Amino acid sequence: MEQNRRNFLKASGLFAGGALLNPLTGYGFNSSVNETIKVALIGCGGRGSGAAAQALSTSQNVQIVAMADAFKDRLDDAYKNLTSKKYKDATGKIVDTKLKIDVPEDRKFVGFDAFKKAIALKDVDVVILATPPGFRPLHFEEAVKNDKHIFMEKPVATDAPGIRKVLEVAEEAKKKKLNVVVGLQRHYQANYIEAIKRIHDGAIGDVVGGQVYWVGSSPWMKERKPNQTEMEYQMRNWYYFNWLCGDHISEQHVHNIDVANWVKRAYPVEIQGTGGRQVRTGKAYGEIYDHHTLDLIYADGTVISSQCRQFEGTWNRVDEAFVGTKGRIDSFEGNKAVLKDYKGGVIYQHDGKADKNPYQVEHDELFAAIAKGEYKFADAENGAKSTMTAIMGRMATYSGKMVTWKEALNSDINLFPDKLAWDAMPKIVPGADGLYPVAVPGKSQVI
Repeated sequence: MEQNRRNFLKASGLFAGGALLNPLTGYGFNSSVNETIKVALIGCGGRGSGAAAQALSTSQNVQIVAMADAFKDRLDDAYKNLTSKKYKDATGKIVDTKLKIDVPEDRKFVGFDAFKKAIALKDVDVVILATPPGFRPLHFEEAVKNDKHIFMEKPVATDAPGIRKVLEVAEEAKKKKLNVVVGLQRHYQANYIEAIKRIHDGAIGDVVGGQVYWVGSSPWMKERKPNQTEMEYQMRNWYYFNWLCGDHISEQHVHNIDVANWVKRAYPVEIQGTGGRQVRTGKAYGEIYDHHTLDLIYADGTVISSQCRQFEGTWNRVDEAFVGTKGRIDSFEGNKAVLKDYKGGVIYQHDGKADKNPYQVEHDELFAAIAKGEYKFADAENGAKSTMTAIMGRMATYSGKMVTWKEALNSDINLFPDKLAWDAMPKIVPGADGLYPVAVPGKSQVI
């Protein structure tokens, strides 16, 4: 029946309820709230489960029909979590969970190749890509090859070869008119949208400086278990390995770096910085640094300072501030934004008390576009370039050198393993003392 539905879509430009045909891909769009948009979830960790729940909470009729993860226990936990929630249909009525989640055992895929099996399903319209970011280029390429609309989490790669792949595939997605939303959710957050629009309109003059921060505490860490292979250990503890995570400068701070690029409407031409491992030095913490401080240098000479660190018991801030020739904005915290001139006058003030959750909005807008048959979102290029900015920052702190955009993007250092298998070895492994090699500025080759 499902194949007949999609064949019918391909055979006609319109059908009852108004489903439209994408003329470039032959891909059927839904334009009626009565039509079901079917989704495959690739990556069933916390962010994947969250993104799936948000997709199911849109006003469209969305249904999860396939799930994929490298680990069966993680997939099973996500399925249990998702099926324990209550969902509404397009009219706001509570519906049977089975109408929202229809994932029988033969559509639960486990292993390194699980993503291919889920993405290849003919009745899947949209894929959610939420694995550790090292896999994103591979999964993004597969999704576009199979003509799927895409929501993918940030960051979108962990090294320059991965970024180049995402940029290449992004162009293919544009040709096919496949909607792609990247989880840099500040682009869907009202206070950022309204304040930055006014900055671009000249409200504070030319932006000549700023500060961006992700200054917080350490995230989760999972101890090594007996009989784990090195591949499984790194996959379970993915946050602390660059081939999987990209370091926290990329995995988290990319949000704030992206805002700097958005405000400047550009990407840095050079970055220099410093960083290291000051408090998080044990065997369990892989190879990543616990702090980075950067100068993001743009073509017009603007320098925006960047800080990210993960220290317990210290001052925290996750925010951005910018200085213009006629005024400034000191914070976006609390869904607010106030643009002021240098005499203290308020140019614009945003009160975000009634603003919608941007994590939900990005899904609301994506699925609304798909339901209407619109090609509206092409986030992959900016997602790749802001991710590249963060990777470039990591190159600068790891090397201790001034790094240019050109040399960073053209780097041939590929962090991804040569083979994906539970008994295969990643490129970074612990020494005899159990410690992983860590970049040493001035000595390590990281570009």
